[in-house]
Amino acid sequence: MSGLTRTGLALGVAVLGLGCARMAPPPGGPPDRSPPQLVATFPESVVVLDGFDEWVRLEFNEVIDEGGQPNFGLGTGELERLVLLSPDTLVPRIRWRRNAIDVRPRGDWQPNTTYRIELAPGLRDLRGNVLSTGAVVTFATGGELPITMVSGRAVDWVARRFVSEALVEAITADSLVYRTLADSSGRFRLGPLPAGELLVRVARDENRNRRRDGRDPWDTVRVAVGGGDVGEVWVFARDTLPPRPSGATAAARVDSFTIAISLTQPVDPALRLGGDSVRVVMLPDSSSIGAISAFPEAWHDSTYKAVDEARRAAAAAAAAAADSVRADSAAVDSAAVDTAAARPPARVAAPARPGRTPGAVEADTTDRPTANRPPLSSRLLIRSTGALRGGTRYRITVLGVRAAGGAVGDITVVLEMPEDPKPVATPARADSLPPPTPPDTTTGQPRR
Repeated sequence: MSGLTRTGLALGVAVLGLGCARMAPPPGGPPDRSPPQLVATFPESVVVLDGFDEWVRLEFNEVIDEGGQPNFGLGTGELERLVLLSPDTLVPRIRWRRNAIDVRPRGDWQPNTTYRIELAPGLRDLRGNVLSTGAVVTFATGGELPITMVSGRAVDWVARRFVSEALVEAITADSLVYRTLADSSGRFRLGPLPAGELLVRVARDENRNRRRDGRDPWDTVRVAVGGGDVGEVWVFARDTLPPRPSGATAAARVDSFTIAISLTQPVDPALRLGGDSVRVVMLPDSSSIGAISAFPEAWHDSTYKAVDEARRAAAAAAAAAADSVRADSAAVDSAAVDTAAARPPARVAAPARPGRTPGAVEADTTDRPTANRPPLSSRLLIRSTGALRGGTRYRITVLGVRAAGGAVGDITVVLEMPEDPKPVATPARADSLPPPTPPDTTTGQPRR
């Protein structure tokens, strides 16, 4: 190989290496701990641009990191995950321009349409400093300026807590979908949007792909013309199919008169089924033990709370009476025992916390949902008229079970009751036994 050829090859490798190298901050100088700051946008926000056909540019005060994942329109690129373009449903085209990001739709800009480009928090510079705030550019390609704003807060109904980075969609009468993300406390504010009635849909974005998938919990609220605050939007998982038992062992005994059935989706908290919709039979002869109701868990607990408390109190009183009889029968034999040692220790009041008045109720400062909605649960509780017996199989059929999402169906499950534990004999106390009779040592002894 000639020297010229070797030189050309070396230059080619060097150029290839430079093309593959990542941008890095220059060495030396004081450390930079400030995130990149947005300094300009093109076009400016909230303007009307007839016939617009340019890239939208977001310009920053320093070079930004394009990330290790390329932006190929799949929604997996580092910058693609940070940019939401509405009302286009496709992943936008994105160009990295050192200290700027260029954005435009996959197709053409449509005339007389309001567009919204949102940059979510998370943009980094070359030193890894992260921008904790976002940015929005809104403009129209014709027509009137958008003015409608909607706001609210996303709540997980099952967990009863706010949803961080919930996906929020505002759907217009023309089926245009505008998107944004809630903040870490579930709050969102979306707009300006085209005038008219809107359907706001809020979802918990399980896989963070900025799209509502089939299994994502969600809910909707309709907003009148003019927009406004929609309040708390309580999201929950839905299914187009009726609720079904969650497995072969979905039924479980709660107590002697209650059976719990676990379902594949939450039960409508307003569901109230009487005994005519429920049948509990023993197998294999199918003899019925009767049923009173089938309620969601929270409603069942509140309805039968007094009944269960009275039953437990009666059982406790019977047990106490039995203990009293046993104690009286053993009193003579245990009279010499020091009863002071067996007496339960006196209750000692716990010391008050510093700065807290004893007996005072502490104020709850936790940020919680304000709406007084009943708990959402996937358990349906069956109340029977007869007591459940150990070692018995039961078939439970419930008609008209309605899920929180509205789907209705019938369910049938089998409950395998374990054998009741056998009572354990309590050995008699040593001090309550009569003293042993000494053996007769005179019998059979020769007289002297």
